[in-house]
Amino acid sequence: MGRGKEEEVKNVSKQPIDEWIERHEKEPDIVAKEKAERFLRIIELKTPDRVPVAGVGGDFLCSYTGITWYDLSYELDKIPPAVFRFTHDFPSDWGIVFAPMMLEGFIFALAFADFPDFSNIIRFLTGPVHDILKDRWSQWPGRELRADMHPQFRGGEFMKPEEYKKLIDNPVEFIHSIILPRVCPGLGTPGTSQWNGAWIRIGMTMQKIGSFQMQLFGELMKRGNVAFPMTNAYTPADIIGDFLRHPTGAMIDMRRYPEEFKMACEALVEPILKVATATPPIPPLTQFFIPLHLNEMLPPKLYNEFYWPHLKKIIETLVAKGYKGFIFFEGDHLPHVETILELPKGWGIAWFERPRDFIKVWETLKGHTTVMGGVPVSLIAGGSPEKIDEYIKGLLTRIRPEGGFMLSPGVNELPAGTPIANIRTYINASLKYGIY
Repeated sequence: MGRGKEEEVKNVSKQPIDEWIERHEKEPDIVAKEKAERFLRIIELKTPDRVPVAGVGGDFLCSYTGITWYDLSYELDKIPPAVFRFTHDFPSDWGIVFAPMMLEGFIFALAFADFPDFSNIIRFLTGPVHDILKDRWSQWPGRELRADMHPQFRGGEFMKPEEYKKLIDNPVEFIHSIILPRVCPGLGTPGTSQWNGAWIRIGMTMQKIGSFQMQLFGELMKRGNVAFPMTNAYTPADIIGDFLRHPTGAMIDMRRYPEEFKMACEALVEPILKVATATPPIPPLTQFFIPLHLNEMLPPKLYNEFYWPHLKKIIETLVAKGYKGFIFFEGDHLPHVETILELPKGWGIAWFERPRDFIKVWETLKGHTTVMGGVPVSLIAGGSPEKIDEYIKGLLTRIRPEGGFMLSPGVNELPAGTPIANIRTYINASLKYGIY
């Protein structure tokens, strides 16, 4: 971080965030215990001592610490100092730390769904793995992108409509033997020395990254942070839209090949559940993470016919096995929000990106689903500290008495130009107005 930014932080008068930072330094074990209890209570729809506040990151993390997206993707030795400084200066009850940076890669977990010892490990794409695979799903800084650019998941159309039958007959084999060679030229042809060598190199790379992450997150825990085990699942329709047919192709297929689309989604349920249950539920909490993508693009009729039934089946199955859900409802999910009430009460956390009416979402789900969100990214990035404070005070006054809520931006990634004072105000407001 530059000297100017350091002075900007020091010159701000002492606020609740400063006291919280001091507690992280002096009594990290107690702070971590408080965070864990806070999180466990909201996921059980109970009232904690205070509304938990989610952390931030993104381009702002890079600009604040002086690290680049290339560094976050490839230079492991540069990541810990940046992450430790950032989480120290902007503490939270819950945060997403991708170190190294990761992009959507659930298709790889599916390809190895029959290998529970590592199917969950290969769930995300990283820059070093991309270098081996040469995959066409993603682009990375210092490779296809400038070193200062955020990694990009681009997806693509890599399956023909007439191939639905192969996907339905054996989705794991189809993905492993047909889709991966088609999308990842670095793998070569199945059974060749290039194919075998590439997977060995990927295994070695992931072992290195896994060891790095264990050390990094272990140190974060020592500094007053907390994390619970998390496994991964996915929506079958998003597998088709993200990795096989592109969202446009998937939506066309719903109309042109409705039965094939539904049968493919049904065939994908079992391998998705295999990946998710590869990590067994461990008390007091193990979550499964699902990001939703096609949801905001579908009208209720298509959503209820092609998307929701299989997603609902996956959620209900995992909840019955002892997991709790953590689902990111991308975009404006308001048209579909009432379907969530079909799930068992207390099934998990619903994180909403940008519903047109957040209060309506809250009023619909309170007492049934733990809700996360409520703060527009545009407000934190471009509003004044006074407006941020006023907004969060009003929001928490209305929501706080019910319990089962976490304050968060719609997404945790903020632009580089976000004022430091605005992020401090966001955290301060939660500490001031979120107390029960």
